[in-house]
Amino acid sequence: MQNKHIFLAFIAIVFVGFGCKKDFLERSSLTQLAEGNFWNDEKDAQLGINGVYETLQDRAMYSGSLNIQAGLPMFDGLSDNCYNAFEWEGPGNFMEANVDPSTDWFRNLWVSCYRGIARANLAIEKIGAIPDDKISATNRNQFVAQAKFLRALYYFNLALYYEDVPLILRVQTLEESYVPKNTYNEVRDAIIKDLTEAAADLPVSYAVTEFGYATKGAALGLLARFQLYNKNYQAVLDATQPMLSMGYGLYGNYGNLFTPVGEKTNEIVFSVRFVQDQSNNGELFSGTFLGVPKGDMLPMRNLVRDYYCTDGKPITSSPLYNPNNQKLNRDPRLGASVYFNGDIFLTDLNRAFSGNTATTYGQRKYTRNSTSATGISVFSPGGQDFYVIRYADVLLMRAEALAELGRQAEAYPLVNQVRARVSMPSVEAAEGTGLSKDQMVQVIRHERRVELAFEGLRFFDLKRWGQVEAATLVADADPVGPYAPVYRGRKSEVFPIPLREMDANKSLVQNPVWN
Repeated sequence: MQNKHIFLAFIAIVFVGFGCKKDFLERSSLTQLAEGNFWNDEKDAQLGINGVYETLQDRAMYSGSLNIQAGLPMFDGLSDNCYNAFEWEGPGNFMEANVDPSTDWFRNLWVSCYRGIARANLAIEKIGAIPDDKISATNRNQFVAQAKFLRALYYFNLALYYEDVPLILRVQTLEESYVPKNTYNEVRDAIIKDLTEAAADLPVSYAVTEFGYATKGAALGLLARFQLYNKNYQAVLDATQPMLSMGYGLYGNYGNLFTPVGEKTNEIVFSVRFVQDQSNNGELFSGTFLGVPKGDMLPMRNLVRDYYCTDGKPITSSPLYNPNNQKLNRDPRLGASVYFNGDIFLTDLNRAFSGNTATTYGQRKYTRNSTSATGISVFSPGGQDFYVIRYADVLLMRAEALAELGRQAEAYPLVNQVRARVSMPSVEAAEGTGLSKDQMVQVIRHERRVELAFEGLRFFDLKRWGQVEAATLVADADPVGPYAPVYRGRKSEVFPIPLREMDANKSLVQNPVWN
């Protein structure tokens, strides 16, 4: 899978016991899978690990949307960044409070995460039992470390969106499947343990032909993200420090980064890989229409206005801002991320965007700009990799942790690296020297928004900053389509345990927020 291939035969043989129903609470016994005819040698271990990665390509995970369901790349629609014009995909219904525990969107993500966790548990157990003469110790440790990284990634998403969830760290029999949920703190500790152990055994890099498998940097980057969420700022510094000397860097062309050209650059720490026009492992998040770019996820006006002018000043104070030409003299990341009226959005057809969306803008970042070289429809699955972690985010996470610890002077060069890539003024030139802790934190928060827009991280940031309510009010004030965002307290910040999971497992207790 990570070489842009899905090992379908393997998945059919090894994971048939639960690959069809998709529900970890309703699956057949995992202990009965492939006993005696698989997990025998290093080749089997490799195929087994590929199966753990494969779940990342689920529509509910990293490959959805465009009229199907919104996967994680679409989760900026849970914020003030993006308007989900197709409410049925998920984020739109969530923002207008038209959801409850029976909403399938909640269950789809839950089921995909637990399917990935079950596969990771099986791989960890079975690879650990392969005879020593059939696999080298180094490779065994690396395979197990990859499974732990992936298990942590699946649990990271469960912890962020559902909080208290069942913590399952070993292969279960059917009789053991009906488990209660654990506390967030218990899940947190398990994620940190998995990522710490994974980082110890994963290599810094692989051969070019194996690009895409989890590396030491991937484990440290995800650990840093999770520790940032938990406000453990020293741990963020500890995780990111080794990454500064691992060969990562910022790709010179921000506009090309989110196209196939940027997929194997040294800015990509970990990505989910896809193949163009392959129904089984293509993605839909980059899909567009012939008459309008993307159509379902639309940049909001407040986000567009938040990009500074090229002098490093907001549009409210910069003499360079021209309201009649919003893209002129603006941060280059704006034009690389957003389509404006008159922009060509399908290059092979020379088709221009006419501003005919609910927000008058179109999403450019991660949106394919051609009907494909083979003439295949724009509605077919695409091949754009999704970047789960990239180096610019690592630099900004480290800068934020430094600022939060009162070491804001050390954050300047990190933010400046990110800005220099797009020729934006340094912090010293734009905001000044000697910034206070709070001032630097605000600089970094703004930088995260414009650097990481449409990468599914805005809700992650808003929730940990305690700004979901404020962002919802901002989104509500945006003159967009037929629904108005509604803040419902904690219901706007945590997903419910899906009703069908509650019905299947009487040991589960609903999050009190949703009772």
